[in-house]
Formats: sequence, structure tokens, C-alpha cells
Amino acid sequence: MSKFQEHNFNNEKALIRVDFNVPLDKQTLAITDDTRIRAAIPTIKKILSDGGSVILMSHLGRPKDGPEDKYSLKHILAHLSDLLGVQVEFANDCIGQEAIDKAAALQPGQVLLLENLRFYKEEEAGDKAFAEKLSKLGDIYVNDAFGTAHRAHASTAVIAQFFPTDKKVFGLLMEAEVSSAEKVLHESKKPFTAIIGGAKVSDKILIIENLLEKATDIIIGGGMAYTFFKAQGGHIGNSLVEDDRLGTAKDLLKKAADKGVNIHLPKDSVIADKFDANANTQIAPSDNIAEGWMGLDIADAARSEFATVIKQSKTILWNGPMGVFEFEKFQGGTKAIAEAVAEATQAGAFSLVGGGDSVAAVNKFGFTDKVSYVSTGGGALLEYFEGKELPGIAAIKNA
Repeated sequence: MSKFQEHNFNNEKALIRVDFNVPLDKQTLAITDDTRIRAAIPTIKKILSDGGSVILMSHLGRPKDGPEDKYSLKHILAHLSDLLGVQVEFANDCIGQEAIDKAAALQPGQVLLLENLRFYKEEEAGDKAFAEKLSKLGDIYVNDAFGTAHRAHASTAVIAQFFPTDKKVFGLLMEAEVSSAEKVLHESKKPFTAIIGGAKVSDKILIIENLLEKATDIIIGGGMAYTFFKAQGGHIGNSLVEDDRLGTAKDLLKKAADKGVNIHLPKDSVIADKFDANANTQIAPSDNIAEGWMGLDIADAARSEFATVIKQSKTILWNGPMGVFEFEKFQGGTKAIAEAVAEATQAGAFSLVGGGDSVAAVNKFGFTDKVSYVSTGGGALLEYFEGKELPGIAAIKNA
């Protein structure tokens, strides 16, 4: 049983760091995707059912200079109340007198949401005095914000020191995120396939290097694949390329060969005459694309080869799409990967999907329930797989 499940929160005020950094409609300020809020609900409900009360703290967006209405957490209050079935109280500040008074008045079963932490520059600065003020609002600290675990901010990494060891725990979401990531990184069954997509090699160098120590196969798709083809002397037309990373791409291919790791690049591509949803398209070898054309998705031969590799895997990590899946003409490759990952999972593989675009793709194509775990943390998951220690995890784990 988890440490969180074992703890009885009866008569305790739990101060929970959640990640309610959800997208809001620019005009109406209505929530357009509530995934992150829903992810925290089981943690909150367990505390309430134990007879505890809850104080929620989060950031929203990137406010520049103090409070801005469009970044106020009051915009999520009604929806949060609906999801919990409890009328959530709101404090117009996170450390002022109103927050102190409302936290002090909380009764078992009640919930208080604090205003945006980032309205104070001290939050992102990891200010100790600010963290201490926040800590005084609750009896026990619960970190359930994996999406911000890689930030050494006051509410994620600094605050834990003001609570004794038995009064700081991960929430259910954080526990699930950490155990899923550790299962892939430290307990992976072979064959272990990492599927790495997205636009830039530079964003994924560290994760690929770290995975060369763990994976048996690495599939590379998306815009970043063309840097690898050009590095090997291929013709990529107007496809996305990082010319300053050609040497890096060559080095990664050599390191993989030396370690016996199979790197799979897409044999063919769906190419377009412009970056547009209605562009003219054709199929071409990925290393022989004519001038004026660009690769925007992987084509049939690549889809088939990648699917075969995935279906033979026992552990799968997927980070990044295979093409511009936002455009219908270029979503076939990413969809084929999603189908293969789902099939492998059905056959007993453990699959972890993480990174904003891969998660969006899995949601879009209806495969969320057909993979083992979908991570809520984009940057945090990337840094974890790069081998970095995440401050928000270390603050509790190393206590």
C-alpha cells in the first residue's frame, strides 16, 4: 500500500501542491481541457473521506508583474466545485491575512483554493520566507504536482523542509507518475523500445543519450528525423533541419551502434509542397526529398516497420508525435504508432506515454485507456528520463 493511502488525514489540514495550470479560452476564460484538475481529484477525495480538510495551491500561466485577472484561479473555482461535489472556498491571496483566516477556519470536509502562487515572484525564485508562510497554512504537506516537479520553486521544493518527515507525502497522482517512470527507467523488461518524436533533435539529445544505456530499440520520427538523414548525406528538400546539430546526430548514431542499440529512422515520408493542412502531398524516401517539398509525416513502410518493432516490445516509452498530426492529412503516422502501442499493451507490454503532444495524440485518437500510463508531466518527465533529479521529488524522497 502507498504511503499516502496508509496515512489517515482525520482532523488534519492538508496543504496540497496541485498542478491546475490548465488552458483557458482567451475570450471567455472557460477551461478548455480539465485533465490536470481531474488527475488531482482522487487525492483530494481521499483526504476529505478521512475527515480531513484541504488547502489547494497552484500556479496558472506565466503572470509577469503580480496579479492579472486572466491568470486568476477563481476562473476554475466553479468547475472544481462541480468535480468534487463540494463548494470550494477561495482566498484572493495565497499568503495574506485572508488566506491565513480562511485556512484557520476550515472544518473537516471543506476545501480552500488559494490564489495563483506566481502572483508572487518569490514562488519561482524558490524564496524560503515565502515557502515558510505557505507552510503555516496546513498540518501536512502533499505534493501532487508532477508537472512542476522539475522546478525548484517555493511550493514544490523549498516548502517541504518546514514539515517533519511523517508530515510530507506524495499524493496519488505523484506516486503513480514516479512509479510509472521508475518502472520504465529502472525495471524495464526487454525488448525496451523508446519512441522519440517532435521537431528538434536539440530538445531530445539528453533523453536519447540516457536511453542508449537502457533501450534495445529507439524509434525516431517527426521533424527531428530529417536532421539525422541530412547528417548521413541524404536529401531532405525543405524539411525541418537543425544544421548545427548534424554532428550531434552522427554521434548519436555511432554511440547507438557501439552499444548495440537499434536506431529506427522512417524509410519513407508523406511530403508536402507547403506547411498547410491543404497542401499537395506525395510519398518519397525520407533521404531523397525533392527541393520545395518537406516531410510532414511518416509513410506506410515506416509505419509498418515501426509497428513491428513496437509489437515485439515488453516496455515502451513514447515521447513526441511522428508528424504534424494536428492536420488530418499528416496524422496517419502518429495514429499508427498509437494503435501499435495499444496492441503491444494489450499483449502484456508496459507502455508509458508522456510529453504534451504525445498525450494530446493519444487523447485525440481515443487510446488513453489502452496504454498503461499517460503522464501529466511534459518537461518533468523529459528531465526525469534525461537522468536528472527532480527537486519536487527529492524534497520528499530525501527527507
